[in-house]
Amino acid sequence: MNDDLILLGHGSGGRLSHQLLDELIIPIVSGTAVSGQNDAALLEPVSGRLAYTTDSFVVDPIFFPGGTIGSLAVHGTVNDLAMMGARPLWLSVGLIIEEGFSKADLKTILKDMRQAADAAGVRIVTGDTKVVPRGKADKIFITTSGIGAVEHDIPIHGANARAGDAVIISGTIGDHGIAVMSGREGLEVGADIVSDSAALNGLVAEIISAVGDSLHVLRDPTRGGVATTIKEIAQQSGVSITLQEELLPVKPAVRGVCSILGLDPLFVANEGKLLAFVAPEAAEDALAAIRRHPLGANAALIGTVEAAPSGRVRMETAVGGLRSVEMLSGEQLPRIC
Repeated sequence: MNDDLILLGHGSGGRLSHQLLDELIIPIVSGTAVSGQNDAALLEPVSGRLAYTTDSFVVDPIFFPGGTIGSLAVHGTVNDLAMMGARPLWLSVGLIIEEGFSKADLKTILKDMRQAADAAGVRIVTGDTKVVPRGKADKIFITTSGIGAVEHDIPIHGANARAGDAVIISGTIGDHGIAVMSGREGLEVGADIVSDSAALNGLVAEIISAVGDSLHVLRDPTRGGVATTIKEIAQQSGVSITLQEELLPVKPAVRGVCSILGLDPLFVANEGKLLAFVAPEAAEDALAAIRRHPLGANAALIGTVEAAPSGRVRMETAVGGLRSVEMLSGEQLPRIC
């Protein structure tokens, strides 16, 4: 028996399962003592409303420039809570592991999860592990759920964009999707392209502190990129949004790879950027607050909101024309999160 690999027995619920949990998973992810390991986590009462979210991660490769499936799983769920203006508190983790997976790689992923959770100020309080036969999965899949507290009365949601709002992006776009693709395809794209995967809850707290209820919408433009997310908001809010192509921040290396491959950075996924819709009188304060944060140095005001026609998104191009912006059609870059 190879002690370096995950076996089907590690998912049996018996001795091997307990060894995997007690000797590897629990000490790294949560550090919960044996006496505290039960069928559910008991959580402390909180003030305010609760936000709850869940997500699954099947990224390929599981290790990519700038992150791993472990850090990505934590960041993605933390960010979904933060986009509702919530303070993320607790996470659950479900692991689906393929038979034959390396214990060393699992250890790296678990350490990245714990490090990401600690940095974001959240606790991993419960979880589950299953093992499937070889060929029935692809190395490892992770499902995370999160609970956070909404400790204010500001209505931050996708249907709250208003005519006159400024549209702000917190940094360069397309970094994550191109980093994952380069790792998958073995492209030599240099050190400038790394995933932007990061927890945004600290940045969100700074924005709320700076502009309060002048903040109307927050979204992280993940799958489908900025274009799809902006279109969703226009449809939810029943407004029209105009973007300025020249103002979109894109790293030259990312733009170059996209140009070679025929991709539009506007549709490429991000995992550490947010879109903020802010009342016009508070736009400069919001932009300044974002730029003061380490994750927002390259923030830019990229568009405005108009009352009509409902659901329309268009781009003012660099040459002065207008083009329609629609949602991503099909799967441009599969398995990027």
